[in-house]
Amino acid sequence: MVVLAGGKGERLEPLTRDRTKPAVPFGGIYRIIDFSLSNAVNSNLRKIIVLVQYKCVSLNRHIREGWNFLSSSLGEYIETISPQQRVSERWYLGTADAVHQNLYSIEKEEPEYVLILAGDHVYKMDYNNILRFHRDSGADITVSAIEVPRAAANLYGIMQIDGNSNIISFAEKPGCSEAKTIPTNSNTCLASMGIYVFKTQALYKLLQEDDQDQKSSHDFGRDIIPKSLGKYKTLAFNFIDENKKQSKYWRDVGTIDAYYQANMDLVSVTPLLNLYDSDWPIHTSIPQVPPPKFVFAGGEQPDRIGTALDSMVSPGCIISGGQVSNSVLSPNIRIHSFSKIANSILFENVQVGRYAKIKNAIIDKDVIIPEKAEIGYNIEDDRKRFTVSPGGIVVISKGAVL
Repeated sequence: MVVLAGGKGERLEPLTRDRTKPAVPFGGIYRIIDFSLSNAVNSNLRKIIVLVQYKCVSLNRHIREGWNFLSSSLGEYIETISPQQRVSERWYLGTADAVHQNLYSIEKEEPEYVLILAGDHVYKMDYNNILRFHRDSGADITVSAIEVPRAAANLYGIMQIDGNSNIISFAEKPGCSEAKTIPTNSNTCLASMGIYVFKTQALYKLLQEDDQDQKSSHDFGRDIIPKSLGKYKTLAFNFIDENKKQSKYWRDVGTIDAYYQANMDLVSVTPLLNLYDSDWPIHTSIPQVPPPKFVFAGGEQPDRIGTALDSMVSPGCIISGGQVSNSVLSPNIRIHSFSKIANSILFENVQVGRYAKIKNAIIDKDVIIPEKAEIGYNIEDDRKRFTVSPGGIVVISKGAVL
């Protein structure tokens, strides 16, 4: 299995200024890549290559510290591989080129099939279902698919299929007005989830041909899949969700607003994404820190009360007389007295000073919010100092000095 984890994630800046997109924290204690890796381990797929490139130090550390429980004596492994320049003297030019440059790592395992997926999506999936579909159908290539609104078609690879699940057209991020819709609903398209199963020999041949095409962008969605149509048996697999909710949950958290909303999904009374399912655990690296602590119960100062409502509070946090609501707190955060945090995401080691007020914000690691500071209350003023998303979410970058 190959996980593509080298993307810059430019639309997630400033959260990706110091880390690759799959390493961005999510849901307090997780990193985005934990979902793909957990899906693999829960599917009992335990030979995993993670291809890294852009600002990968924190991702490498996270995998080394949080994913070291696989047994090498049983042939299990998760290996991070940066560009080796074995094929040429270049960095990865695209997702397909990344795999092509590391074919030797695949060849030594002599697999019949290769599962390739992105490490920057949030979802729960048993990969055995798509592997079984691929094998039983005799496909050369299988693409996992999910229905998306036509208004969002420009964010995905959009495909058309016939009655036998054969992909008959594939367009990477087409204009919404040009996107092909499903026959039964003119407002819905069938989108690629960036999850592919290849017969190994078909993968080798397609990558070698693509490497020789000087006009190619060396990308699976833009080049490999469209070129396979009519030459290889290329099928779409209808995503089967392990989240066990009424609607399927798969999120490409590639923008600030999408990332923010996916985190806010977690703190609702009935969250769309179930992180509490013991049958499908999401693994991660847990810091060795004390449990969260809430201090001051009002008394003579009724506003000085440490509370967190409709929120996720990670280990190591101390809510010291401040009030937190509808928020996600990563480890080792200190909320000082009389402060108020609402509808926000705080990364590790953030400190919030007395009487500070924060709402509709994402605060990256190691930021100290001064006493009486206000974030998210005057967007035009915030825009002069910080990044503000189209949806009005204020983002303060890692280590920023206020």
